[in-house]
Amino acid sequence: MKFLKRTTKIDFMSFAGAALILSITLNVLSIVSLATRGLNFGLDFTGGTLIEVSYPSPPTIGDVRQHLAAAGMPDSVVQSFGTATDIVVRIPPRAEGESSADISTHVLAALQQGVEGKVVMRRVEFVGPQVGDDLTDQGILAVIYSLVGIFFYLMFRFQWRFSVGAVVATIHDVFVCLGFLSVFQVEFDLTAVAALLAVIGYSVNDTVVVFDRIRENFPRMLKALPRDVINASINQTLSRTLMMSLTVLLTLIALYLFGGKILHSFSVTLLVGVVIGTYSSIYVASAAVLYLGVSKYDLMPVEKEGARAAADSRP
Repeated sequence: MKFLKRTTKIDFMSFAGAALILSITLNVLSIVSLATRGLNFGLDFTGGTLIEVSYPSPPTIGDVRQHLAAAGMPDSVVQSFGTATDIVVRIPPRAEGESSADISTHVLAALQQGVEGKVVMRRVEFVGPQVGDDLTDQGILAVIYSLVGIFFYLMFRFQWRFSVGAVVATIHDVFVCLGFLSVFQVEFDLTAVAALLAVIGYSVNDTVVVFDRIRENFPRMLKALPRDVINASINQTLSRTLMMSLTVLLTLIALYLFGGKILHSFSVTLLVGVVIGTYSSIYVASAAVLYLGVSKYDLMPVEKEGARAAADSRP
């Protein structure tokens, strides 16, 4: 792959304005979807009972909902699962004292109505509502703590402009991922939370690689404008970024296709996150640093600047 060894000369920052509009649009759409549609919380967060059943022949989802409503479970969520004959029923938390075995028996009896053949129960899961509330709080705190840690780490390693740029890019990635999950109603469970934290790590890693090159190039390109330094840095790290992103994407596609239903939320969230994280490291983090007015004086020690000034003043 000789083309990966070549240094491109793409003027990325010339598209920064259009990218800013795109990023704002994606985040606004995400916020609107989260406010109106919300997330499709799994049982890890809502609590309740999940029952997976298999029919002898493909059922009609509308009829299944009617049978459950007639049995006193109008709030049940019914979804197709895997093949046309498999469905998943999510039952919200019910009265205390009713065990998951009682609920599953009740549901199975309702689903058996009007069906020729036997409806087979494949899986039953139960999560208490208190556990769901605790997991929600812990998931939110995990994301917040990650963002705070990233901010201070980058502030000490680089400079506050870089820290702000990285955190803005990370928040951008999280909101876009959540918006995607909301729009397409992908189930949001603990694996999705794990994927979001992985997206944060991936995005920061990609951003730090670009920031490191920017920091190295400012002393080397003293006469260049900050815009040119950032463009050169992105081009120099572009092959590495594309190769890493492509490798991760291929792995995630395989995980989505062959990992089973239980890993769909994880793989989908990471698929979106890798694409958005690669984009944001260039057009959110790096562009934010440029807009905040970074210059060579922010990255060069004071004594070196003084020594250079003294050297320049010598005859």
